Amino acid sequence: MSRTITALFDTRADAEAGRQRLLDANIDMDNVNIYDKSSIGETGYSSPAAPGMWASIKNAFLPEEDRHVYEEGVRRGGLLLVADVDDDEVDEAVRALEDGHLGSVDIDERANQWKSEGWVPPVTGAAGAATVAAADRDAPAAGTTGGEAHVPVVEEQLIVGKREVERGGVRVRSYMTEQPVHEQIRLREERVNVERHAVDRPADADALREQAIEVRATGEEAVVQKTARVVEEVLVGKEVTQRQENVSDTVRHTEVQVERLGGSAQADDTYYRTHYASTYGAAGGSYDDYAPAYSYGTQMRSDARYQGRQWDDVEPDLRTDWESSHGSAAGSTWEKVKAAVRHGWDKVTR
Repeated sequence: MSRTITALFDTRADAEAGRQRLLDANIDMDNVNIYDKSSIGETGYSSPAAPGMWASIKNAFLPEEDRHVYEEGVRRGGLLLVADVDDDEVDEAVRALEDGHLGSVDIDERANQWKSEGWVPPVTGAAGAATVAAADRDAPAAGTTGGEAHVPVVEEQLIVGKREVERGGVRVRSYMTEQPVHEQIRLREERVNVERHAVDRPADADALREQAIEVRATGEEAVVQKTARVVEEVLVGKEVTQRQENVSDTVRHTEVQVERLGGSAQADDTYYRTHYASTYGAAGGSYDDYAPAYSYGTQMRSDARYQGRQWDDVEPDLRTDWESSHGSAAGSTWEKVKAAVRHGWDKVTR
């Protein structure tokens, strides 16, 4: 399986140095490319119609925010180095590009610098196309169909995974050395001595015959033999332990706040009076007794605390709030005005 790694450089020399280190790490040169400003469109941003340099990057599954930073860096004269590597080559390729002398750009740090200078990343639409918010400020709202407007509520989730990294190790090797050894040994030596002595005695009859006598001398010499014995063992192994690590980060989500616009008070009043007549008219009392309840229901439905929640879920909270702020008024008990509050709540959701 192929993976894509990317690195942004400010100069052509640094980018070429990064390419050479990848080649030295046995990465196929056909899989290493450098993109400059000529690789992106006139606006400097990719789009479905003119995807630019991303069209030739098969496995660059980058977050849209990272893509925008890379594109902005290239638009400002930087160079993007892209390498397609196999899974077993990823670690070696990353180590090659992490050389502190290469001058690769920290995209998070660079993005924060640009934002502090006024740079605004393009906004990514539902179809994945990058658009500039300022250009569409006066255009119809995204997701509008007919008389309805769809506003997505987005929430990030934190996914924590694991990867294996090297933490160092031990290399054990054996080699031969020589050292002088001295030992002492006692050796026996024999010598043959021949002495002549003058004698005068009668000779035996057997004395007149030929004879030969041999006496051999022997001696000892040192004989050296070597035997090998195992006198020590070095055991090399790994100990595996488990540790608990707390991972902290932030996740983002969008909130939708609904704000009632002016200019329709008369229409709202007519709508509520119609409901009052059909619900409370026969019980007596006046519309003014229930008007605050209709207004309260409409306001609470637009409150950020109750976004995305259903009536049955929020009714206990609304009841507590109503009774604390209106319960002391005569004829304003929750059971009496609940239907009016519900009607004001439902009017916003219809």
